[in-house]
Amino acid sequence: MKKMIIFDPAMCCSTGVCGPSIDPELLRVSTVINTLQKKGILVERYNLTGNPQIFVDNKTINEALNKEGTEILPVTMVEGVIVKTKAYPTNKEFCELLGISEDYLKTGLKIKSKGCDCGGRCC
Repeated sequence: MKKMIIFDPAMCCSTGVCGPSIDPELLRVSTVINTLQKKGILVERYNLTGNPQIFVDNKTINEALNKEGTEILPVTMVEGVIVKTKAYPTNKEFCELLGISEDYLKTGLKIKSKGCDCGGRCC
């Protein structure tokens, strides 16, 4: 099974999902990672504020940061190779990069929507 590591920019907490206005992209990434981890997929996530030593110890990320600065973050690595920079993987990219089916991202929860005009498909 492939191992993914995501190196986040400096954030106030480990996921960035805190404070008065939550970034929906950070919420999505946090949810995807939690879902994958619960299903036994190897995904690690490190925040520059909370885990600065791993940014120093990982030779690949250290070199990338020294060359391009923190603007390169977030960085996604799979099997020690940088596969994406400056943005988080989409749900489809998570699956492609890890070699898994998109079914892994299904939580089984159905959220009722109010007035989305989906014709009942999302409810």
